[in-house]
Amino acid sequence: MANGIGGSTAAAELAAIKPWDKPAPRITRDEREARIDHARALVHKAGTHALLIGAGASLDYFTGIPWGASERLVALLLPPRGLPIIICPEFERGSLDAVLDIACEVRTWEEHESPYALVAHALNQTQSSVLSVDPQMSFVMVDRLRHATTGLRTIDASPIVDGCRRIKSPAELALMRQAKLMTLEVQRRAAAILRPGITATEIRNFLNDAHRAIGAAGSSFAIVQFGRSTAYPHGLPGESVLAEGDMVLIDTGCLVAGYNSDITRSYVFGEPSAEQRRIWNIEAEAQQAAFNAVRPGVACEAVDWAARHALQRHGLGPDYRLPGLPHRTGHGIGLSIHEAPYLVRGDMTLLEPGMCFSNEPMIVIPDRFGVRLEDHFFVTETGAEWFTSRSVAIDKPFG
Repeated sequence: MANGIGGSTAAAELAAIKPWDKPAPRITRDEREARIDHARALVHKAGTHALLIGAGASLDYFTGIPWGASERLVALLLPPRGLPIIICPEFERGSLDAVLDIACEVRTWEEHESPYALVAHALNQTQSSVLSVDPQMSFVMVDRLRHATTGLRTIDASPIVDGCRRIKSPAELALMRQAKLMTLEVQRRAAAILRPGITATEIRNFLNDAHRAIGAAGSSFAIVQFGRSTAYPHGLPGESVLAEGDMVLIDTGCLVAGYNSDITRSYVFGEPSAEQRRIWNIEAEAQQAAFNAVRPGVACEAVDWAARHALQRHGLGPDYRLPGLPHRTGHGIGLSIHEAPYLVRGDMTLLEPGMCFSNEPMIVIPDRFGVRLEDHFFVTETGAEWFTSRSVAIDKPFG
């Protein structure tokens, strides 16, 4: 093989990886507290009294608590005035103190007590009868809170949460750039270990080990597809085994301080056919068309349309018809791998500097093969900027 595809081994590539030596600075307490102030202003603007954020990416965003959701309520209650309040199980207090990164009041509950009564008491203290609730909180938790209160009205906090999280700060952009550069290096080395008969499982294991070697906690996800499987955006069940002439699609990412990478590369193991090369080139054209459509004030859906228009010029589509593009052109990305807004028809959110998106107008040739090039950009004052370098050609996926 040539141009970085094949010719090496997993052991050799892992031994050559160096840990990332220029880590981006982490988010500061001052930045988190500015986020709290912004959220409080949006709560007031929405005409509500308080905000409740449950465990997950948004809790991490505001407080530095990186915990996932469970059946136990861990939450941030932002009242109309005064310190934010963290609701937490008492037995988790030590772990909480180790990660909490804002000035706040902590109220804890024992296992036999109701955390919802704690939230209700805090709402009564601040005379808050209209509560904006994290859209990611479970129905069960919201329902229990309603039963613990009298006269409480709850509304969707998506405009508040998205209004804060969708514009990335310079510190967030730096962390995301690091994550994406790390994954791109892992992608490059994965291409080098390809050989006839290698399995998708072997590649997934390598991706995980390589992400660890470069400084992440492993792969946050890994999709590896060969041949016919690439015609299905998220693959087919069962093992895939690489053969000469197969399209290869590898989609993977990692986390840096909670921020995501998510990069896809498509290329051929061996000599590309004329049709594989043609479709790859159209994919690259559509991806560039989407990028070129980006500028502040443009609606998200216009970026999706730009990619689809490029495909239609080559007889693909229209809309979601195959052969063509079966899904949206891109998604927002940050602490969540998929987050609002989205590059899709109907999303009328206007682009603003600091928004970050994937750009992946995949082309599917039914039951034969698919090509997805996925890179990320952020919106600037005048257009867009790529986080990392793109593929050059089907037979030069890494330049």
